[in-house]
Amino acid sequence: MFISRLTLTDFRNHAYLALALDARPVVLAGPNGAGKTNVLEAVSLLTAGQGMRRAAYPELARVNGNGAWAVAATLQTALGPIDIGTGLAPTIGQTERGGRIVRLNGETQTGSGVLAEHVEMIWLTPAMDGLFTGAAGDRRRFLDRLVLCFDSVHAARYGQFERAMRQRNRLFEDGVREPARFAGLEAVMAETGVAIAAARVQAVAALLGIITARRARAPDSPFPWATLALDGTLESAIASNPAVDVEDGYVATLAQTRERDRAAGRTLSGPHRTDLIVGHGPKSMPASASSTGEQKSLLVGLILAHAELLRDRRDGAAPLLLLDEIAAHLDERRRAALFVEILHLGSQAWMTGTDKSAFSSLLNGANFLTVEEGRIAAAA
Repeated sequence: MFISRLTLTDFRNHAYLALALDARPVVLAGPNGAGKTNVLEAVSLLTAGQGMRRAAYPELARVNGNGAWAVAATLQTALGPIDIGTGLAPTIGQTERGGRIVRLNGETQTGSGVLAEHVEMIWLTPAMDGLFTGAAGDRRRFLDRLVLCFDSVHAARYGQFERAMRQRNRLFEDGVREPARFAGLEAVMAETGVAIAAARVQAVAALLGIITARRARAPDSPFPWATLALDGTLESAIASNPAVDVEDGYVATLAQTRERDRAAGRTLSGPHRTDLIVGHGPKSMPASASSTGEQKSLLVGLILAHAELLRDRRDGAAPLLLLDEIAAHLDERRRAALFVEILHLGSQAWMTGTDKSAFSSLLNGANFLTVEEGRIAAAA
């Protein structure tokens, strides 16, 4: 899987950009503020969701433009090429503008969710460096993007859960106490919530299998192996009980805790409270207690394990990797090891950096491009 053509129109600081590429990794080098990360963000919008920055779609339009933006690409896959287009229509007078437009092979889609069935993508950004020490919500989003690569309806299912939960919370705000008004919403929350938990359990188990295999294959890897555990009531229950029993139990819990949740103003139990607990395997310590460098290496190792898992599940078709400023906090040994892993995976990895020399070991194995003030040219 690789992008052979990418076109940006009025996206961030890029008035127009057209790239023709082969399957090799892509290195975007240039000064800060030139627009390197903007290209990766555009690529991240070729799959489901809001992209790697989670920005509001109007914010993606070029300053002084008409409010519209577009990203188009041809993706080469084992089943043949796929044309993907996405963007935002221009603002016309006071007319209310619709949401993000998504087209697949020229056909307009009802949302971006369908892209998850065709495009597998993993990203690592500097904002994720604090993943192990930050809020549980950040780790939960990281986990659910991992799950989405195995279960294309995971995001839609989570959306159903959240809508039902918001409606239940609104009943609390409105002072509603009739059990019948809650029962239907809680049934939806139980059905979708348990499915979410089950998908997470399966994905983490699969990832742990790959981590074990990588550990046996390269015990001295500069990217230490990680331990993973899910801290969530539904995930714990689904590991040892039939899903139908867990659903019934969660329905009962929601009914029993209505007054507690009413007092709190929110639902206090469910998959929206789950945390992903990561440990530094070789040192038998929490990732959050590891040094900054160790945390970065752990995170890179997790990303590589995830990519390898996807490749194996897709008969050798590696996912796209977006690695923003990846060389900045890795020493020469780890950079070289990372590039070897990328080439071994066969992934079209999109990487950014201010110093082209940091990618010197990839010199004959990547597309090198120079980015300056929203313009891109082949590197000299």
